[in-house]
Amino acid sequence: MVMIITEHELRTLIPLDVATAQCVERAFHALSTKPVEMPSILRLAVTDHHGEVDVKTAYTLGDDYFAVKIGSGFFDNPKVGLPSSGGMMALFSSETGVPQAILLDNGYLTDIRTAAAGAVAAKYLARENAAVAAIFGAGVQAELQLEALLLVRPIKEARIWARDFLKAKGLAEKLSRKLSLSVIPYEDPALAVCGSDIIVTTTPASSPILRAAWLKPGQHVTAMGSDAEHKNEIEAAAIARADLYVADSLQQTRRLGELHHALASGLLPETSDFLELGDLIAEKKRGRKNSAQISIADLTGTGVQDTAIAAFAFQRAKAAGSAVGRTF
Repeated sequence: MVMIITEHELRTLIPLDVATAQCVERAFHALSTKPVEMPSILRLAVTDHHGEVDVKTAYTLGDDYFAVKIGSGFFDNPKVGLPSSGGMMALFSSETGVPQAILLDNGYLTDIRTAAAGAVAAKYLARENAAVAAIFGAGVQAELQLEALLLVRPIKEARIWARDFLKAKGLAEKLSRKLSLSVIPYEDPALAVCGSDIIVTTTPASSPILRAAWLKPGQHVTAMGSDAEHKNEIEAAAIARADLYVADSLQQTRRLGELHHALASGLLPETSDFLELGDLIAEKKRGRKNSAQISIADLTGTGVQDTAIAAFAFQRAKAAGSAVGRTF
């Protein structure tokens, strides 16, 4: 029997809250402390339509389930009134391989687990009194990343920068009302960064939009847009300058994250030793050592996060009983 769960149902089952952030945090912890099978991302480029499709999966030894996620990004979709992200997840029994659930989330679970990962990164890397956030981008993920930060840090002011200032202005107005927070649009990205405690980049940029010279002591950066080899949001010199660089998965960021570009630039030696976020969560390694350090989290999105959020959604659907999902 396979349960079919719709996007509408998943939006009710899995809000962006502390419990969801903890689910993703546990996934990072598992990646650092348990045997995990997580093959490289399978990527299909649909270049003539500015699109891409990724397939991610992971199995943690001892878990009841594993998921396979097909996620898409078609970045011209907003021009025709469609979201840029989409996709679905399939959840399988780890014991038998029998499908347990099809989650028709249209990219919602990916959006939520990505935002939750941003919250986890800020929890372990940003200064505890961080109160000003600068968000680069004006899409769905920009909105969610700010909401996620509010779960872990006392944000009092937010700045929004995007290449399209009107979109930044519209999102700032929306979030000001939604979050009862001072949210200000900026035309100059350098000014948005100046005085911010946390900077989050949420774009599909293929050339840097955040410069090393703009960063000041004590700031934390979370980069979550560079999930493909050609994407690049942060100047390589910023990675080289940072006191602390942390990856979600070094296996991935060496190949397709911001680290990939920094290594290719020659500013960092290939043999450099870096941390993974799970190592900080599991207390295997130490993160920020003082309030003056500049830290950067490089989040490319991992299959272990997808399995964790899919299993979490399935368990909540089963707990809801007949009110959620259809079984075939």
